[in-house]
Amino acid sequence: MENKLNVVAFAGSLREQSLHKMLVNAAKELAPDNMNIEHLDISNVPLFNADLETDGFPAPVEAFRNKVAASDGIILAVPEYNGSMPGVLKNAIDWLSRGGLLAKRPSITMGGSPGALGGTKAQEHMRQSMMHLGMYVMPRPTIAIPQMGNKFTDGKLVDEATRGFVAQQLQEFGIWISRFN
Repeated sequence: MENKLNVVAFAGSLREQSLHKMLVNAAKELAPDNMNIEHLDISNVPLFNADLETDGFPAPVEAFRNKVAASDGIILAVPEYNGSMPGVLKNAIDWLSRGGLLAKRPSITMGGSPGALGGTKAQEHMRQSMMHLGMYVMPRPTIAIPQMGNKFTDGKLVDEATRGFVAQQLQEFGIWISRFN
């Protein structure tokens, strides 16, 4: 029996009804049979401050880091705020980057926006940070969902074309992970 890939995903939005949290949930639903995706909540991760780690990481950060360390891959759902990635997502990455935890970790981004470009600027900025940290960022396919709010109904991704793109990206991500593990 084939072992399942253990993938963690987190959204760069703290809103309860965040479209990017819904996107992570859609990814969980659309994941290939050999992949388990766990949605990590970053709302309790404190603002990065190196002074906080003098006696070890704060408990929420330690738990978050342990989940990521035990994973085979990472999915980042990246909203676009003011033409770039949101601060809460960058903050989470700052905590995870300590000690090289993210280096050589297979990863992908996905996201969208209410506008026509689908949050591509934010994903490009996020991917630059990820590559700087030595993460193995899958180059394609990427998911940039334009007019994202129109693709969900009652918290579910209902747009069939978008569902197909997400499923395809996850299928390819499983192959990408297997190249490095």
